Amino acid sequence: MIKNVLFVALGIVSANILFGQGTTPDQFDKAQDVQLNTITTAVPFLGITPDSRSGAMGDVGAGLSPDANSLYWNTSKLAFADKDFEISASYSPWLQRLAKDIHLSYLSGYKKLGDRHAVGGSLRYFSLGNITFTDNQGGKVRDFTPSELELTLGYAFKLSEVFSIGLNGKYIFSNLTGGTIVQGANTKAGQAGAADLSFSYYDVNRKIGGKKAEIGVGLTISNIGNKISYSQNGTTDFLPTNLRLGTALKTHLDDYNSLTFAFDVNKLLVPTPPVRVDGNDGSQYWIGKDNNVGVITGIFQSFGDAPGRALLDDNGQAIVENGEVQIKNNSRLGEELREINFGLGMEYWYNQVFAVRAGYFHEDRSKGNRQYVTFGIGLQYNVFGLDISYLAAFSRLNPLANTLRFTLRFVFDKKSAVSKASAD
Repeated sequence: MIKNVLFVALGIVSANILFGQGTTPDQFDKAQDVQLNTITTAVPFLGITPDSRSGAMGDVGAGLSPDANSLYWNTSKLAFADKDFEISASYSPWLQRLAKDIHLSYLSGYKKLGDRHAVGGSLRYFSLGNITFTDNQGGKVRDFTPSELELTLGYAFKLSEVFSIGLNGKYIFSNLTGGTIVQGANTKAGQAGAADLSFSYYDVNRKIGGKKAEIGVGLTISNIGNKISYSQNGTTDFLPTNLRLGTALKTHLDDYNSLTFAFDVNKLLVPTPPVRVDGNDGSQYWIGKDNNVGVITGIFQSFGDAPGRALLDDNGQAIVENGEVQIKNNSRLGEELREINFGLGMEYWYNQVFAVRAGYFHEDRSKGNRQYVTFGIGLQYNVFGLDISYLAAFSRLNPLANTLRFTLRFVFDKKSAVSKASAD
């Protein structure tokens, strides 16, 4: 009988692997202090930072100045773009410590339509490399290259001189098994439609200490869409619906030097899995809330469904009173707060030609343990730009360690071209 390749493939692309989540040996020693309860979803590749600029700044981007990659971070920023047209192509070898043929590619761009409108689009492609499926006896069944893609179209509209709104529509395709029959059941590619809604406050006419400054604040709710199923009679899984709030402050130190600081917070709007515990009355109990709910219910439930930690007796069993597991005070609130991760970053530009970037990203160890610092550089010459970023993980066992990203940008400004033609 063929092994359950569907769940093998799903395991490969689960959040634990894609994002370097999982427990290292020192974490097992701390398990008694922190209850590990990672939230997993389908198609977690949608949450991978695609571009090198934000990748070098600790995975921040909601409040940064607009560019071609804003379709991922905050589409509403595009209404404030000062360039007429921009296109960007990014590439990242992914999880090179696990396999050499996994990679993420991202193509994005936008076009301004007058002063108040902008449209854009992007294509994300994620390849998991070659996988050999085998049967229960270890015999080869087939070779297959699982892959996933996302196609996005976006629109941004300026509500006023400092406020804007953005909307994305997207199609998601996830082919993990190539239709392999699993225990008599046909598997299929997962498909979904989703939307992103974003808002921005962006003011370029501020003053700080007598210096010209720009302030950006962005809010994005992304991947609001139907659940995904990989078989006709299988369970369905949530998309990685995410709430992102970010801000950025850019100060022009003089005519040649500028410095930007940015900060983002994120929370998955996906129900937290309940946890099963052994009660001191000899029965087993679930603490938390049922996560088998609809998409909209799940979004609202995600703000208050953390199970918390059960109070334990001397034998390590949950204390049960009147048929209910006793929960440690404030542990539910504490777990909810631990589900919020954050990133902060810095960007320095010299003469709009050369940039240096650095950042830090933090996720609680009970929710995935992504903790790393990032670095990068950027170059801009006429219409051509190049960005490179590097990720350095705190744990040597983290599969994200030494991740590189490369981005090519092409920027076209109609106003500059007209001014140059007039001068000639």
